[in-house]
Amino acid sequence: MNMTKKKAVLAAAFAGLWTTMLPAVVLAAEEEAAANPAMYQTFWALVPPIVAIVLALITKEVYSSLFVGILVGGLFYSGFSLEGTVLHVIQDGIIGSLSDPWNVGILVFLVLLGAMVCLMNKAGGSAAFGRWASTKIKSRVGAQLATIALGVLIFIDDYFNCLTVGSVMRPVTDKHNVSRAKLSYLIDATAAPICIIAPISSWAAAVTGFVEGEDGLSLFVRAIPYNFYALLTIVMMIGMVVMNVDFGPMKKHEDNAKKGDLFTTPDRPYANAVGEAVNEKGRVLDLVLPIAVLIISCVIGMIYTGGFFSGESFITAFSNSDASVGLAIGSFFAIVITIIYYLIRRVLTFKECMDCLPEGFKAMVPAILILTLAWTLKAMTDSLGAATYVAALVQNSAKGMTMMLPAIIFLVGCGLSFATGTSWGTFGILIPIVVGIFQQTDPELMIISISACMAGAVCGDHCSPISDTTIMASAGGQCNHVNHVSTQLPYALTVAVVSFITYMIAGFVQNPWISLTCGVVMILLVLAVMRIMNRSGEAQ
Repeated sequence: MNMTKKKAVLAAAFAGLWTTMLPAVVLAAEEEAAANPAMYQTFWALVPPIVAIVLALITKEVYSSLFVGILVGGLFYSGFSLEGTVLHVIQDGIIGSLSDPWNVGILVFLVLLGAMVCLMNKAGGSAAFGRWASTKIKSRVGAQLATIALGVLIFIDDYFNCLTVGSVMRPVTDKHNVSRAKLSYLIDATAAPICIIAPISSWAAAVTGFVEGEDGLSLFVRAIPYNFYALLTIVMMIGMVVMNVDFGPMKKHEDNAKKGDLFTTPDRPYANAVGEAVNEKGRVLDLVLPIAVLIISCVIGMIYTGGFFSGESFITAFSNSDASVGLAIGSFFAIVITIIYYLIRRVLTFKECMDCLPEGFKAMVPAILILTLAWTLKAMTDSLGAATYVAALVQNSAKGMTMMLPAIIFLVGCGLSFATGTSWGTFGILIPIVVGIFQQTDPELMIISISACMAGAVCGDHCSPISDTTIMASAGGQCNHVNHVSTQLPYALTVAVVSFITYMIAGFVQNPWISLTCGVVMILLVLAVMRIMNRSGEAQ
């Protein structure tokens, strides 16, 4: 779709939107809106994110698509009042999102991490690591497996995972002609899916906080073997790389990358990061040491916010940690130590270090803008009572079909997380409901259903173009955001379908190993079929 067609589609969307809603705007101006809007806690609460997602996939342009979704949410909330819409979008949406302490902490972390990546690149650390890795990693398969391995090792937090793995492995994957879309998929698929099965992570802390009246950490550990989406995603990644199988839009990106085009599409928001002059003074330690300091500093920052230095145990401190503040504190100390180290090494001057601060900020502007719009869209859906509406659906579905409930919960979790772009919000809605339903009647089914909540939330988050983790993965892989979403969607949906079938099996057999084995076999069969189809297509 060329730019003229994109503009035409957007213009038609805006015109259709206002033509449809103009009569309602005029009528609504004659009376004040009720305390709760007419569309509160109805299916209409899910329409704004659906509009944004559909437009983004059609137009391949994410900023205006998110804004249209926000506008629809504001109109629904205000009863189609122009003044009410503007106030709700600006005051409650954009300003409210940017004044939220958690969100501000994440933005601070993003900016500081962007500055650190810029420092490492300018010091020559990234290039030196790429040269070193090229002597150890000899193939495209090796580069992709190394990316997966690093993603598995950095299980502390998904935001940290996305940006760190991207900055470290990008020179290596570029060297072996792995497309930026494939790199972003590998980053995204080893971020949330790994964090959700790691007992010591910010995600485990979030999940345990939503379980009342139970030992949250113990439940989390028992639920890991049933977290089929996360486990099968890892199987899918490794199987694809080892078997050399790609399908859907990703195959086109990978075919082009083998010819030297890492981006495929003309829109390259991070292209200015390619081709910078290499600092010949750089060493591998100039990348490894800052990354190690960053990891250690962020872990210390997180357990500090959880009260570790006030007498709490490490596990308790991690469970009580504020990841947003902890990551901001850790990245602050890491960048200070990195600057001091580079000055001592004399690979950068003080002025060059300071120049990296605004350059790092500029590199993160696309991610920050998309995050701000995604948070604002979430505020719109929250104000329309989307969470309460979905919770009621789940409670009603619990009446009958007990053995099918894990599969149903998985689907509901996928839909809610996809529409709202938040995994943690989905945990907060569904897990308390599941615990209330099964706590006294069927403890084992409760464990399976809690896993289904987590798996569905991660699946929807993985697929959603408005998910902060998806946005971070695009930034980490320096890939066009819509390219990342469209190329990874067939892979994520494949695992989602297999996971749904696996949860149906688990609801009846209530044995994680039988169910997981069935899921692994199905994933490998799908990959085998895709490989045969690719070979037959190449033969023709």
